[in-house]
Amino acid sequence: MRILVLNGPNLNLLGKREPEIYGSKTFEEYFVELKSGFPTLDLHYFQSNIEGELIDRIQDKNWDGIVLNAGGYTHTSVSIRDAISSVPTPVIEVHISNIAKRETFRHESLITPVVRGCVFGFGLKAYQLALNYFV
Repeated sequence: MRILVLNGPNLNLLGKREPEIYGSKTFEEYFVELKSGFPTLDLHYFQSNIEGELIDRIQDKNWDGIVLNAGGYTHTSVSIRDAISSVPTPVIEVHISNIAKRETFRHESLITPVVRGCVFGFGLKAYQLALNYFV
C-alpha cells in the first residue's frame, strides 16, 4: 500500500520552530522511525511551503492513502479542500498540536469536512495514529 505523508508550510522547520509546541526532532529524523514502524506500508514523504505543490501531490493518482498536515493552509485553503474532494484517495488530517487549544483562528479547519478522519494534539505520534488507519 503506497501512502504519502504530506506536510505543508513551515513544517520544514520542525526541530527548530517553537520546540515547546512541536518538539525538537526534525521530520526527516521522525520519518525514518515511521518507515521502520510500518514495514508493510510503502511510505513516501513530501513537504512544501507552496500550496500548488501540495495540490499536485493530492491529485497524483499513485497513492492508496494520504496523511496530510496542511499546516496553516488548514484554515485558509479552499483549493486544498477542493483537491481532497476531487480524488477518491482517503486522506487523514493530522496536526502535531491541539489546534482547538490554540489561537481562535486555528480552531476551524476547512479540510476536516472532506477527509476520512482527523488526529491532533498527540505531537508527532499523530502521524503514527493516522497510519494505523491504513494498516
